[in-house]
Amino acid sequence: MKQTIALVDDDRNILTSVSMALEAEGFAVRSYTDGVTALQALAGHPPDLVILDIKMPRMDGMELLSRLRKGSNMPVIFLTSKDDEVDEILGLRMGADDYITKPFSLRLLLERIRAVLRRREATKQGGSDKEAEPPTVRGPLTLDSVRHLCTWQGKEVELTVTEFLIVKALALRPGHVKTRDQLMDAAYGEHAYVDDRTIDSHIKRLRKKFRTIDNEFAQIETLYGIGYRYRDE
Repeated sequence: MKQTIALVDDDRNILTSVSMALEAEGFAVRSYTDGVTALQALAGHPPDLVILDIKMPRMDGMELLSRLRKGSNMPVIFLTSKDDEVDEILGLRMGADDYITKPFSLRLLLERIRAVLRRREATKQGGSDKEAEPPTVRGPLTLDSVRHLCTWQGKEVELTVTEFLIVKALALRPGHVKTRDQLMDAAYGEHAYVDDRTIDSHIKRLRKKFRTIDNEFAQIETLYGIGYRYRDE
């Protein structure tokens, strides 16, 4: 069954070129030129992945992502302009799984799409057999890869695929420092190219999510100039 990708961008040239490239790779594509129309359609029929432009009329990508995240953790990749560093960081903090800057190569976009979809599929099917990986438990933290479920103190923490993989990489070896490169590999794979601020933004977003449940959450520690670690209690 074909995986479905939704494209949301007011630039019809981008919609056309990206749609053609994705369809040639075997994806089903749904295109929208504004956030309002997209929100109504995506809420009723969620795709496997959404590609959002940040700057659009009627409803921009930030607002659309915020509304989507209220009821769904479907993977999202942002399209941004080269000078929109603040928007990129805000988008990641709001729960986007990745971003790519315009102008971009279709080949790079396809690599990012496949990487995000592979991560999502791995979390869905990681426990389909009897040898399934058991949940990771670290004190109040439980990570269930089979159900893509994270809980803290018994309460669910809604994480994107990328966030889940980062927490898992840290929690599997408490007390051990993970460099940003190691976390990039864990969350994006070895062939994806992201910079340091992407991981930093994900960490900030993670802390915020955990602190909505526990104001005292401080398990993810920063070692400045080195990386991050999950505190060994």
